Amino acid sequence: MPDLTPDDLHTATETLSRLTEYLRDAPDPNVALTLVEPLLDEYTGIPVQLGDTLRALARAVQAHPDTPCTPALRRLVDELRTAAWEQSDQHTLHYTLDDLRTLLANTSPDMPEGSRCR
Repeated sequence: MPDLTPDDLHTATETLSRLTEYLRDAPDPNVALTLVEPLLDEYTGIPVQLGDTLRALARAVQAHPDTPCTPALRRLVDELRTAAWEQSDQHTLHYTLDDLRTLLANTSPDMPEGSRCR
């Protein structure tokens, strides 16, 4: 695998920013769900990937021979690992997308205007 650069990650975050802007323009909900779905995939989505990334960062810092083994370092590594679990716990958001898709598919076009969320 080629070495990653900060520019590679900036490209990824720029794509997320573009998606956010697109969603703020109120696109068709089915299109919006289709675009967001890969981000919340239960196995490869952002929550799982970010959790894995934070754990790998903690491991890389802690295992490096030049890293001082201090109480402060242990505390920071623990914070990274706690954050990793919190991120990974969000993997269930894909169920929310499934529920939204079902709800939207079952919404009648004759629904009275006052019953729409706005």
